[in-house]
Amino acid sequence: MQNEGASMAITAKRLTLALCAAGVIGGAVGAIAVNHNNAMAEGAAAAAQAPVAQVAPATAAPADPQVALPDFTKIVKRNGPAVVNVQVVGGTKTSARQRNAPQMDDDDPFSFFRQFGIPGMPRGGRGGLPNGAPTMRGEGSGFIVSADGVILTNAHVVRDADEVTVKLQDRREYRAKVLGSDAKTDVAVLKIEAKNLPVVPLGSTRNLQVGEWVLAIGSPYGLESTVTAGVVSAKGRSLPGDTTQFIQTDVAVNPGNSGGPLFNTRGEVVGINSQIYSESGGFQGLSFSIPIDVAVRVKDQILATGKVQHAKLGVAVQDVNQGFADSFKLDTVEGALVSTVSRGSPADKAGLKAGDVIRKVNGQDIVSSGDLPSLISLARPGEKVGLDVWRDGKLVHLNATLASDQGEPAAPEQVASADSGAKLGLALRPLDPAERRESGLPAGLVIEDAGGAAAIAGVRPGDVLLSVNGKPVSSVAQVRDVVAKSTKSVALLIQRGDDKIFIPVRIG
Repeated sequence: MQNEGASMAITAKRLTLALCAAGVIGGAVGAIAVNHNNAMAEGAAAAAQAPVAQVAPATAAPADPQVALPDFTKIVKRNGPAVVNVQVVGGTKTSARQRNAPQMDDDDPFSFFRQFGIPGMPRGGRGGLPNGAPTMRGEGSGFIVSADGVILTNAHVVRDADEVTVKLQDRREYRAKVLGSDAKTDVAVLKIEAKNLPVVPLGSTRNLQVGEWVLAIGSPYGLESTVTAGVVSAKGRSLPGDTTQFIQTDVAVNPGNSGGPLFNTRGEVVGINSQIYSESGGFQGLSFSIPIDVAVRVKDQILATGKVQHAKLGVAVQDVNQGFADSFKLDTVEGALVSTVSRGSPADKAGLKAGDVIRKVNGQDIVSSGDLPSLISLARPGEKVGLDVWRDGKLVHLNATLASDQGEPAAPEQVASADSGAKLGLALRPLDPAERRESGLPAGLVIEDAGGAAAIAGVRPGDVLLSVNGKPVSSVAQVRDVVAKSTKSVALLIQRGDDKIFIPVRIG
């Protein structure tokens, strides 16, 4: 027993010294209580006298108040009562389980962007509608924005709902009316008949900073008044199929959080939790919220007119990458590259052309292609906008009067830039008369074979080459002439099926 006690004392001393050296215990080691036996106690006491204990002053330094963690308790206490649980009942021919877990598309890397209301969470069994369709029951979240019962939530939470019930934190329940919803921004406005309700203060995303602490309150999986926190991961995040530029956070958000508020540390709502990036359907560290500025504009239109109108410019755009910047002699890799202009659209009437790069709208910078539809979509039909456009190596100012959106063309899929290559690598021939009639194209060159740099960039046989660096081409000689004057890369405008896309090809 004597040898065992000595061994334990040595082990305790080594452990204590290691913790001290790591700055974990410092000068406070003497406060550790070791009750196994006297030998261990003596070892710990000896360790407390060791020279390494001199690190105590460094570990005792006062914490920097600038990095102190926020106290969310006041925000929750003040605003929690204004966050509601939204329960829906509706009819669908598809089973609830199938609606909640759509099939994955292995060829679409963005198919795991899930909207996460719980339109399939059964509550109390399955019923039936008069037409024999199964009853769909689900729930999400929302928050009260006026004391007379106006509530914001997600459009997908109440989509196809025949009955909507709102439950408050104090257990009161109200039948809610859907005043209006907007699928494009995924915002819906509800109304309950009540007075003197608690409300949340609304903030703005303009001053929201990446890295700032944020807080979500909602009903994940039906667990009401659940609080989660994290930081803003990014702003202005564009997602496939959406015109909204989302706030990205790492706040834990799960099915049922849809429509709930995202608060800043001042207790102001800065977003509506709307989507998650997930391959499993649950939280994986990436959550996306609709900026409250967008939601308020939608709310105001719905309250005023009962519907939402979005404006249309009439272009399809794609991102500017380094290859395009080199081709068009841009000083920065920013802007929205116009690949298609709809005939008769506001863009067409304003003089926009394929190959133009839109740099500003009403003086606001367009950094990525997603900035443009986000700005245009939130404008009102009939509104006039000023466009700063890069064309032929210089800025051109154009004015456009926006039309009502009847289906804004989707932005073409972003094309990855090419690797290096010494030449274009295309076999070309002019369109014959029959091909021109069938395609409706006045001119162009059929790509019969693609190799080298063009193939690496994604050019395919069967594509029709329309322009090079914004200059229309109808002969191989014209292509050679433009390529000969280019040093790093060229931008090819390609007709592929019904779509026009720009593809950058690096040639040097």
